[in-house]
Amino acid sequence: MIPGDGVGPEITGATRRVLEATGVSIEWQVCEAGEAVYEKTGAPLPESVIESIKETKVALKGPVTTPVGKGFRSVNVALRQALDLYSCLRPCKSFKGARTRFTSIDLVIVRENTEDLYAGIEFQAGSEGALGLIDYIKKATGKTIRQDSGISIKPISRFGSERIVRFAFEFARKNKRRKVTAVHKANIMKHSDGLFLETAREVAARYPDIEFEDRIVDNMCMQLVQKPEQYDVLVLPNLYGDIVSDLAAGLIGGLGLAPGANLGDEIAVFEPTHGSAPKYKGLNKMNPFAMMLSGALMLRHLHETAAAERLERAIAGVIEEGRAVTYDMKPSPDDPTAAGTSEVADAVIEKLTR
Repeated sequence: MIPGDGVGPEITGATRRVLEATGVSIEWQVCEAGEAVYEKTGAPLPESVIESIKETKVALKGPVTTPVGKGFRSVNVALRQALDLYSCLRPCKSFKGARTRFTSIDLVIVRENTEDLYAGIEFQAGSEGALGLIDYIKKATGKTIRQDSGISIKPISRFGSERIVRFAFEFARKNKRRKVTAVHKANIMKHSDGLFLETAREVAARYPDIEFEDRIVDNMCMQLVQKPEQYDVLVLPNLYGDIVSDLAAGLIGGLGLAPGANLGDEIAVFEPTHGSAPKYKGLNKMNPFAMMLSGALMLRHLHETAAAERLERAIAGVIEEGRAVTYDMKPSPDDPTAAGTSEVADAVIEKLTR
């Protein structure tokens, strides 16, 4: 367990309580990562954390703050790359009682996790690397890039595309889903997104039992708002997957209901989709459902399916009743009846132990 920072320790603590209330016996190794560790050691992701996950093969992780525009790089991205967690699975399913304009949403976002613009290959404006790259591009293509430009590189490989699309189809087949949609911008980025789309079509041909289609990412965003019921499993490169998964979370009521799993061939890290919300740290206000639902995904991964289903039913029951839910799920954010993080956990545990 990696509690994280910001509101991470509160929601991981609440989630640990409800997971233990399912009756599944879990021995936790608690590891620290994030801002506090960075301030003490200069390393936001100590090697000991990576080694612990390699040993256990499974981790439940709270959100970790990523400084904007400065400081250390994302711990989330570093974990995914260090452990080759190439698939980010983000289910978005409607709950009765959740405040949203949409009902009957049942989407699964499969996001490639290691390549694309999140690969971390960047050159600071004015640096020797940036200026050298600008000069090379001028010579190789004739195109001029302004000298004061920062540069990020977008690698998309056939290998990375093949395995993420294969993962999406295998997930669809295993879970009896009907369709996979590949999302891209191949009309503009013909050598990166174009390769992703070409590979997706090749992989799709191996799964004739599952419908396949593709959509350009901007059109996909519009269609998800207009007619989300037409879509099922979406597979996307890294950046689009990050953005579209938040859009899909908005369809079901927000990031507080959106769980996530980062999966490799042998290792799995489960975490909510939302960030660390440091301004709410210590206030007992944060919605823990996304973290709890990530815990349920973890139970399924551990083949504790019955316990996962019981936990999901308990969470759904609390949401439908609408009493013991946090401020973001009330009709008004200043509703005095809003529950705190720990009270939500109490309500879920009560349903689990009836």
